[in-house]
Amino acid sequence: MDIVTTETILESINDGVFTIDTDWRITSFNRAAEHITGISREDAVGLRCSEVFKSNMCEGRCPLAQTFSTGKNVINQSGYIVNLRGKRVPVSVSTALLKDSAGNVIGGAETFRDLSELEQLRKLRARERFGSIVSNSESMRKILHMVPAVAQSVSTVLILGESGTGKEVLARTIHGCSNQKQGPFIAINCGALPDTLLESELFGYRKGAFTGADRDKPGRFALARGGTLFLDEIGDISPAMQVKLLRVLQERQFEPLGGSVVEKTDARIICATNRDLKELVRQGKFRQDLYYRIHIIAMTIPPLRNRNEDIPLLADQFLQRFSVLNNKTIERFSPEVYACFYAYHWPGNIRELENAIERAVVLCQGNEIMLEDLPWEITQVLTSESAEEADPHDGAIRNLNGDSGSKVRKTLEDTQRRLILDALQRNGGTIAAAARDLGMHRATLYRKIRSLDINV
Repeated sequence: MDIVTTETILESINDGVFTIDTDWRITSFNRAAEHITGISREDAVGLRCSEVFKSNMCEGRCPLAQTFSTGKNVINQSGYIVNLRGKRVPVSVSTALLKDSAGNVIGGAETFRDLSELEQLRKLRARERFGSIVSNSESMRKILHMVPAVAQSVSTVLILGESGTGKEVLARTIHGCSNQKQGPFIAINCGALPDTLLESELFGYRKGAFTGADRDKPGRFALARGGTLFLDEIGDISPAMQVKLLRVLQERQFEPLGGSVVEKTDARIICATNRDLKELVRQGKFRQDLYYRIHIIAMTIPPLRNRNEDIPLLADQFLQRFSVLNNKTIERFSPEVYACFYAYHWPGNIRELENAIERAVVLCQGNEIMLEDLPWEITQVLTSESAEEADPHDGAIRNLNGDSGSKVRKTLEDTQRRLILDALQRNGGTIAAAARDLGMHRATLYRKIRSLDINV
C-alpha cells in the first residue's frame, strides 16, 4: 500500500498553504498557494512571507504574528492579498504553530482560502427590483412580474405567506405603483385587537358612542380614502367581525359606532394572512363568501428557505442599514456566517434575518460579522461542522481545512449552479445572453459551467 505523505495531502487540497520558520522565511508553498498568488514556490521559498504577500493583514492584523504572540490559532480571519498581476483577492486565513517532537516552536503554518467566488455572489446584481423589493429568486420573479398589472387594478388583493416574509412590504410596493399612490397607505393588524377595539379602529366612532368617547374619531376606512387600506392577519378575525367586514367590502360603505349617517369609502383593499384560509373555510371558522370576496387576486410570497438566492442581497441591505444606525464600519460577513445563513431553516423568514443582523452589528467588535455575533439558534446548524481548536503540531493542517470550509464551498456551488441554470433557461440556453443577465463575462460563465459540471 502506498504511504500518503503530508506533502501529497497539501498538494491535493484547494486551499493555499505555506509554512514559515522562526525567522518568518517561507519553508514550503503548496500548489494552491501558487495558483492563488501567481507566485511559484521556487520564488517564494526562502523569502519572508511579507515579501511574498501584499496584504492588508500585514500591518497590525497579521494572523501569524498573533499566533506567535498568543500561542492560539487564528480561524478564518478575512482580508485580502494582492496577487502577482496586481489583482486584489479576498481570502480567509487560518494559522497554527508548528512544534517539534519536544514541543519547541519551530515555525508556523497558514492556510488561505480564495473567497473571490463568494464575493462575486454577494455582489451579484438583483435581476428583479420593484420599490424596496430586490430579488434573484425565480419564485419571487413570478410575484414581482404581477405587480404592475395588479397595481393598476382596483380589485381586492390577498397576499399569502408565512410570518416575516414581507407581506406588508409587497402591499406597500403595490400601493406605490398604483393610481392611488398619492393617497395614504393605512395599515392595521386585525389579529392584534379584540372585536370591540377592532370595530372602532376600522369604522371610527362618534362622540358619546361609549364611555370615554369625548370626540369624533375617524376609522381606518375613512383615513384610507383615496389610497390603500392594508388589512393584515385577516384570517384571525372573529366570525362576527367577518360579517361586518363583508358588508363594507360589498357595499363600499360603513357606519361609525354611534353614528346614524352612512359613509362611503373608495380605498383600495389589500388583505394578508399567514393562515390557510381554505382550511379555515372547510372548518367553518372563516366565511366562504368573505373568502371569495377577498380572494380575487392572490399572491403567495415564498418563505426565505425557498429563496436562498436572495440571502446575500437581503443580508447586505440590512448590514449597511444597521451599520449606519449604529455608527459602525462593518464590511462583510465571514464565510461561516454565510454557511449558517444558507443552512438555517428561517422559521421567522426575512424578519428573523433582519433581527439577527441587527443583533450581530450591535455585538460586532471588528469590521466583519463572525459566528459569535449571531444568535445561538442560528449558529447551532453548524455545531457539528465547526472547526475544532487546531492541534498546534500534527493536526494543524487538518483543522485549518475542516468541514466548515467544505460547507461554505458546497453551499456556494449549489447556489451558483441554481443561478446559472435559471439564467440559461430564461435565455434559451444562450451563453452570451445568460452571462449578461448574471453580470459576468462570457468566458467566466463558460469556466463556471465546466467547474460546476453543468450540462448545457
